[in-house]
Amino acid sequence: MIHPERLTLIAVGALLLFAATAFGAYGTHGVQGVVDAAQWSAWEVAVDYQFYHGLGIIAAGILADRLPDSRLVAWSGWVLLAGIAGFSGSIYATTFGAPAAVGALAPLGGLAMMAGWLLLALGVWRASGTHRT
Repeated sequence: MIHPERLTLIAVGALLLFAATAFGAYGTHGVQGVVDAAQWSAWEVAVDYQFYHGLGIIAAGILADRLPDSRLVAWSGWVLLAGIAGFSGSIYATTFGAPAAVGALAPLGGLAMMAGWLLLALGVWRASGTHRT
């Protein structure tokens, strides 16, 4: 049976993929043409990154269950979530009129995304020395 924390990561990842799909569709029908080219491009990148990192969260949940002794693997999913919130969230918010200062969260979100992938890699690498299937 999968540990509840790992199930939560998998469910959160799936919900983020649902939301990315909705944001992508809404963007095409409700944002494109209303905002300038730079804002539209940023919106598309935010949706794309949400997709990629949502899949990463699901992978982290599955791997955390397979490598239960690696806290880094589980943490990687939560750090990826923080990255999505900071990066994609700030772009969505500024597109809808949030103050430009909110946009300053995008680089921090990007750093969190990178940190999440590094945690995942480090967690798997460390576990590979002690975990055999």
